[in-house]
Amino acid sequence: MTHPMAPSWSEAVQQQCAAHPGLTGILPLPDAQEAFAARVLLMQQARQQIDLQYYIWRNDRTGTLLFEALLAAADRGVKVRLLLDDHNTAGLDAILIGLQQHPMIEVRLFNPLRVRRPRFINYLFDFRRVNRRMHNKAFIIDQQVVISGGRNIGDEYFGAKDDFLFADLDALLIGSVVANVVTEFDTYWHSEHAQPLGKLFQLQIKPQQFDQLRQQAQRITSDPNAQHYVAAVRELPFIQRLQQRQLEFVWAKTELVADHPDKIRGRAKRHQLITHQLQQAIGEPHHSLSIVSPYFVPTRAGVEALERFAADGVRIRILTNALESTDVAIVHAGYARWRKRLLAAGIELFELQKISAMARRLERKAKRQRLKGKDRFGSSASSLHAKTFATDQQRVFVGSFNFDPRSAQLNTELGFVIHSEQLGQRISNAFQEYLPDYAYQVLLRDERLVWQERLGQRQIIYSSEPGVSIWRRFATRMLALLPIDWML
Repeated sequence: MTHPMAPSWSEAVQQQCAAHPGLTGILPLPDAQEAFAARVLLMQQARQQIDLQYYIWRNDRTGTLLFEALLAAADRGVKVRLLLDDHNTAGLDAILIGLQQHPMIEVRLFNPLRVRRPRFINYLFDFRRVNRRMHNKAFIIDQQVVISGGRNIGDEYFGAKDDFLFADLDALLIGSVVANVVTEFDTYWHSEHAQPLGKLFQLQIKPQQFDQLRQQAQRITSDPNAQHYVAAVRELPFIQRLQQRQLEFVWAKTELVADHPDKIRGRAKRHQLITHQLQQAIGEPHHSLSIVSPYFVPTRAGVEALERFAADGVRIRILTNALESTDVAIVHAGYARWRKRLLAAGIELFELQKISAMARRLERKAKRQRLKGKDRFGSSASSLHAKTFATDQQRVFVGSFNFDPRSAQLNTELGFVIHSEQLGQRISNAFQEYLPDYAYQVLLRDERLVWQERLGQRQIIYSSEPGVSIWRRFATRMLALLPIDWML
């Protein structure tokens, strides 16, 4: 995939930033393929430095293509720093060691597992430490452009997996906040918890050679099963807009909020925690609160806070995964136990349907009005992964933080508070206009939960969680009885 961007891209960024001093330019990236294309094109445009920080980097189609783009940049003399959380690096050791051999590439692993093989041993003898992970996502080009949000690196995040796609959200950012992201990356990179590969790999692991990585990328681009994806990405109108610098940024005051890496050891001070920073940057809602979170586990304290807001007249709307669409059923159980109480307080709950299930129902109901909303997150979206919320339609959060105890207490997280009525209105409109077309609304009728699905002008009511077997419902109810919210 070669789409060289205009040579003056860097100058164009500088010109736009100079025209908006003290502000950040935000370009939301809800489309999976556009999010992938933006990363490839920016890597191809990099001239000085690429800094990458991720929780997951898959060794699949898109992961390999981005590894190849990273290697190509290093061959041009671009300095590359790659920081990965070690929890999800199984099967990557040879590739990472091979990349590390390039003079322009340095790789570090965050909170590394001490025993490389078999990896599960670490969780038997060092669970308290390895249960804490770096969940941050940051993609930084030449210290001028950042992509950050909910996406990891992998086919399911970029629409390249035939049977599964996360509905996710990133943002491309330029302007004042970028310097803060660079500083934050350096803090993690130089922390004691980020270890160079040379200190970790004591086993004799044969590195994957550079030509092997290039050949693997070539096989992917020539694979008939992947060619339709590569072709679709190449034909995106977004690519032309990005190359010709025709992207329309929203310019707004933007604050970086992020945990300090010492949170991994429980040593971070209060002001170094994202939860405190969010509270300071956003405050309490006065009129409205719209939350999108794939793993929504409010806990008792969170429910009490939401009840208090609702009692003060704040309209609260929450979108999370339905049981049929979640990829972590035990987390759904941690949310399900609070549904009746939230609904009784007047809080509106929506649960994303599994689009593949919706498509099957569409086939059976040919006269049904086409669902309007699902294309906003990709026509084959299977599971929600975006993390965003808006308060009073004026302040918007985009990042890696889930509304669950794991994000609040265990993992490190990173995100942005954007003071923009324009973006806040977009989220509010999404809930109002098209959310009912691709999500169940959960309602409380006669003290019982029901799920309402909108089918064009019709509505269908389900008396139990739709789209799943009775055994999955039963297992989820049993999981909800366990006192494990702190781990979710």
